[in-house]
Amino acid sequence: MRVLLLGFALLLTSAPSFSQINTKATEAVVTYGFRNNGKESTAEQKMYVKGNQVHLVSQGRQTEQQYLQIAQKASYQIQNNNAIAYTLKKPFSEYVKAELLPGIDTILGIPCKKAKVFVRSNTIEVWYTNDLKIKGTPSISIAPGLGLILKTIRNGNSETFAKNIEYRTVTSEELAWPKSWGTMLDEPAYQRQVIESRYTTLTIFNNEQISFGNKTENPAGEQSNVTYHFSGGTVILKRVKLPPTKAGQQLFIELAQHSNGDAYDRTGSVFMIPTDKSISYLNALQSGIQALPVYSARNGKKYQGVTATDNYLPPLELMRFFTSFGINHFNAQAKIKGYNWADSVVYKQDITSLLPRLQGEVWIGVFIGNYDKGGHKASLYFKYYPGYEGESQKEEKKWLMPAFNTTNLMEMSGQEYGTMFDQDSLTVTVDIPQDVKNLKMRYLTTGHGGWGGGDEFVPKQNEIFVDGKRVYHFIPWREDCATYRYLNPASGNFGNGLSSSDLSRSNWCPGTITLPVEIPLPDLKPGKHTFQVAIPLGKPEGGSFSAWNVSATLIGDIE
Repeated sequence: MRVLLLGFALLLTSAPSFSQINTKATEAVVTYGFRNNGKESTAEQKMYVKGNQVHLVSQGRQTEQQYLQIAQKASYQIQNNNAIAYTLKKPFSEYVKAELLPGIDTILGIPCKKAKVFVRSNTIEVWYTNDLKIKGTPSISIAPGLGLILKTIRNGNSETFAKNIEYRTVTSEELAWPKSWGTMLDEPAYQRQVIESRYTTLTIFNNEQISFGNKTENPAGEQSNVTYHFSGGTVILKRVKLPPTKAGQQLFIELAQHSNGDAYDRTGSVFMIPTDKSISYLNALQSGIQALPVYSARNGKKYQGVTATDNYLPPLELMRFFTSFGINHFNAQAKIKGYNWADSVVYKQDITSLLPRLQGEVWIGVFIGNYDKGGHKASLYFKYYPGYEGESQKEEKKWLMPAFNTTNLMEMSGQEYGTMFDQDSLTVTVDIPQDVKNLKMRYLTTGHGGWGGGDEFVPKQNEIFVDGKRVYHFIPWREDCATYRYLNPASGNFGNGLSSSDLSRSNWCPGTITLPVEIPLPDLKPGKHTFQVAIPLGKPEGGSFSAWNVSATLIGDIE
């Protein structure tokens, strides 16, 4: 008899717990778990139910609080930005309606009906019950008015399931029902608030003019947070204080630009000026290009400030971009049916690999080469995104050094174009510190010479050598320029139906970023090494000539 009783007791403990059913309770805490492709995650989610009020609480970093008001048949999403509350109220009727299906399942001993919803091309199967007084959903966007949802499966492999229902009094702290909803917003405005609350934006420049030939008076000295104009107005510069790096953090730069009178596609560069050597590019901007060390090429020309030396580092290039043909300013002058011109070009790039050099007090600049008094308008933002694992990630120590940069940021002050490749390679010797390993080169290159035979329109191989050995070669070329036609209202149209902005080019298109290539140099040991760049520069024709803007930054791990 004792054995039978023991066996019966074991059967009860191994079977689904019917104690999860309480048809009279109006308060409960539902704990949800997650499985992906059958593998269960350690993450959990809580849902606190108190009568008609429901609070959804997820693990991890949350910038938004989510609530359901069952009696009102509405959801509330509340976001706090700088102590200001913004709220979106959304009726259940505005969510995707669930399609009821045949079939049942038992979850935590509770018989559940089946439904499905289609959300943004995702098929989501839903198991729910209406046998309990408590109601709610683990995801605010999945059938919030259907009943108590105990399981969802997205696209057959991503599962959210109820692990436990605890019937008890929900405390006011757990429910955390807001005393005030703050400012009520419509959905588009609210969603923007939510997205922007997840990262930090630092404004470097706001709608600054980059032009040529206008008289400007720079602020005295080297002040912080004020804009300086150099090289005839084609370079803007500001001294800013950047935050320290956090583990797992990502940094993006975003540049918004439009024409303020200049109709042409122009070379642009966002850069940082290293000031930890006795000579810096800042000296040249302030006093003239004669302040820069000279690189003497075999063609007899002298190139100012293009390579690193013992007492100088060239500008660290953060982004290479190219303006479009006349965006915004010339939109109304180029009316074509079906051509909806954009009002600006927004360039955005991940520059997390350069973070080691972008901390504390730094000089950040933007260059757009142009000869127009109206020129261009530009805004620059640094956007810091936290890591998925937060600051618990281990921070990696990096060494970073700009090795060369032939982009003549002081073009309007007489700085030479990158034409040293006609009889020679660009050569620089760098001393790698003893504790640096796993080196790589961040290499940027674009070819210029804007006539039929110029290097802008002729593919040319780039070769990288280290200590005389070729380590990388490729032909930098873009064939997708026609994709960006609606950014180029002032682009010239040819008789064959193409437009100038459509034409393929040497690694750039009007209205785009040129991305760097990453060249691994894992076998490079500490000590002095010589880097060379070889490009078969095209011959000049009449008054036209070709040039190459190349820049490189060496990045390594510090042991």
